[in-house]
Amino acid sequence: MRVDIEDLAVDVAGTRLVENIALRADSGRFVGLVGPNGSGKSTLLRCVYRALRPATGTVRVDGDDLHALGAREGARRLAALPQESTSEFDFTAAEVVAMGRLPHQSAAGRVTALDTEVCARALSQVGADHLADRSFPTLSGGEKQRVLIARALAQQPKVLVLDEPTNHLDIAQQLEVLSLVRGAGLTVLAALHDLNLAATHCDVLYVISGGRIVASGPPDTVLTAGLLADVFGVRAFRVPHPESGTPHLLFDRLPAS
Repeated sequence: MRVDIEDLAVDVAGTRLVENIALRADSGRFVGLVGPNGSGKSTLLRCVYRALRPATGTVRVDGDDLHALGAREGARRLAALPQESTSEFDFTAAEVVAMGRLPHQSAAGRVTALDTEVCARALSQVGADHLADRSFPTLSGGEKQRVLIARALAQQPKVLVLDEPTNHLDIAQQLEVLSLVRGAGLTVLAALHDLNLAATHCDVLYVISGGRIVASGPPDTVLTAGLLADVFGVRAFRVPHPESGTPHLLFDRLPAS
């Protein structure tokens, strides 16, 4: 399912935080959004998953204006893992994951055998099935993140929006989660802090700075030394990964002018 963002602007408390955003995520592609802190990544994604309404422009999913869809239909098409997800649910991990099934249930809210199967599979996919009966507030940060990703997968969306999905995860867990998301067959739009993870896992990158898209394309053409100096204020050296050949970035401070 394809996502098109057209001429999008977002205002918060009377201040325009992002503007003139045009972005396309083709069906089944992993699209990364990168940029320095405060550049507008989270604001843009909050508009995509309907926590904010656009001041101008549209977010289209499979050609339909997402903000014009009903809540249930919107949730069947798109799931999100916000950066600021609350972490103090008074539920077990399994109960948190089961929340992802609500868009698929009748008004009576009956849990079906399919719901149970989908939730168990989602927990297993993220390597958290052993946490099913644990109280969510007692989990570590990384364990909570895995459970929340499982909740999004249990929703069975066509589009997955992730805001810094590797927060609180160690490096092995980061690689596992991003590989899982990439292999899930979904259209993924993710804000990522780590540029090397973005280069390795994303098909396309959009670079945002000052609330505007300043570059887009495949990672190996976007993450140039000049762009990284201009946008992130660092000196970057690109070296190929010894096995995959994927560009890997080494960073240093820019020399004093």
